[in-house]
Amino acid sequence: MAVKDLVIRFGKRKRKPPHGGGGGEPPRYSAERLNDAAIDGDLERVVEQIQAVLGENDDFTVRRFQVFGRYPAAMFFYPNMIDITTLNSEILKPLMYGPPHAEWHPGEGELLRDFILNTTLYHSEVHTTTLVAKTVSEILRGQTAVVIEGVEEALLFGTRTIDKRSIDQPATEQVIRGPREGFIELLSTNISLIRYRLQTPDLRVKMMEIGRRSQSKVAICYMEGITNPELVDEVIRRLEIIDTDAILDSGYIEQFIEDNQISPFPQVQYTERPDKVVANLVEGRVAIMVDGSPMALVVPTVFSQFYQTVEDYTERFLMMSAVRWARLIALVFSLVFPSLYVAIISFNPELIPTEFAVAVAGGRAGVPFPAILEVLVIEISMEVLREATIRLPQQVGGALSIVGVLVVGQAAVAAGFASPITVVIIALTTIGSFATPAYNAALALRLLRFPLIVLAGIFGLYGVMIGLILIANHLLSLKSFGVPYLSPLVPGSRWGMKDLFLRGPLWWMKTRPHFLFTEDETRISDASIEAMKEPPNNVLEPAVVKENERGKKR
Repeated sequence: MAVKDLVIRFGKRKRKPPHGGGGGEPPRYSAERLNDAAIDGDLERVVEQIQAVLGENDDFTVRRFQVFGRYPAAMFFYPNMIDITTLNSEILKPLMYGPPHAEWHPGEGELLRDFILNTTLYHSEVHTTTLVAKTVSEILRGQTAVVIEGVEEALLFGTRTIDKRSIDQPATEQVIRGPREGFIELLSTNISLIRYRLQTPDLRVKMMEIGRRSQSKVAICYMEGITNPELVDEVIRRLEIIDTDAILDSGYIEQFIEDNQISPFPQVQYTERPDKVVANLVEGRVAIMVDGSPMALVVPTVFSQFYQTVEDYTERFLMMSAVRWARLIALVFSLVFPSLYVAIISFNPELIPTEFAVAVAGGRAGVPFPAILEVLVIEISMEVLREATIRLPQQVGGALSIVGVLVVGQAAVAAGFASPITVVIIALTTIGSFATPAYNAALALRLLRFPLIVLAGIFGLYGVMIGLILIANHLLSLKSFGVPYLSPLVPGSRWGMKDLFLRGPLWWMKTRPHFLFTEDETRISDASIEAMKEPPNNVLEPAVVKENERGKKR
């Protein structure tokens, strides 16, 4: 069937009767229905095509007018998604009255289009298209389309104005020292926050659309001359193969592009801090942002990133190295402490010092359940309490957490359902899980606690070791875009060790991570490092100041 016949067929489509009475199959998406139908200069035909797709919406507006009082035209827009004042003053008014400095108006076709674009319009964001489907797609995004009789292109104006929340401190990542700006749902604003911190022409932003129905805009950000081009190509390839109805959040993208979908450990890092995204970009990683989501994705990701924070690099290295060790200890503590308790109480009580063993035995004297069942019940109760605290309104959630920890825990001990030492163990484990900065990594550790507890209850310390070996083996098998998950520990890197367990001084880390294979590996120049090794110039030292004053008097 010819394109012209297809256009006429869809243009004259009968409306589906209300209340579901007949009318054939329901309408499909506009781009599929209109196919490659072109704007041929016939205004009425284009109006019929667009109204056949969008005309059933009460919030859709078709404004007919005459360009310069001579050429029939139609304007298509959604009033709730655009700036009406801009539309009236910068687009509609100059199109109707024409430029006051022009003494003549051209004829139809390309001459009229060029005259409008170059002489008439006050609006700066305008482009053209020859496809009806593209016109419909831009209208749905909040743009304004103008079709003129005799002109074989539609004019598309950037008039979208969507109410958005103000830029505020990130809600999921607490800021101690550093910028207090967080991403919002508007993609253009998020890109501007990155460009504000990376004012370099090397920053590249590639746009694409994903989702058959949502047509969500996705931005791929990377540094030209630093990021490995093969990494950028692989990110684009994985995004292009996504074929789904809608992408409503960056979390959808994460689940499509990660290497191992069944692993509990996250292989993509997300953040709502622009400074964190910029820090990863200059290291050679790629950031992915979705319009409508305040969370940016960073790839590739290694496990060490999930217990590091931005404050590690804004504070002095000695203090933050100690804090990082505390974080690592809490991470291991939250994973193995309940299973070690179950294994020792059930199989190896001789490992406990005598005085402590007597206290533990006295606390467990009236508990009718074995240690494994007791720990599992309290762990599950803590997870339910934690989820209830998160889902309830903030005013009620805080009160629930206090009631759950104090009242329920004390009542369980008093009733003999749990021993005091078990409540203390679970409380310390929960506190340790809170010390992990990344929520998704902490969630993985919380999930793995349960199989470790079961193995400890069945096999004792041997079961704990078997579980830890299986977890380590799984971590060694994971990759993120080809990067081993435990880099730079395995495979080992001398330079990478300076920012793994300890946070070395900034002048120690003069190269970018080797596992990213960046085009430019140098982060800090040798001249800067050599200059820092020179002794300081103590210009305000009292002896120096007095000597200088004596020299001036002479």
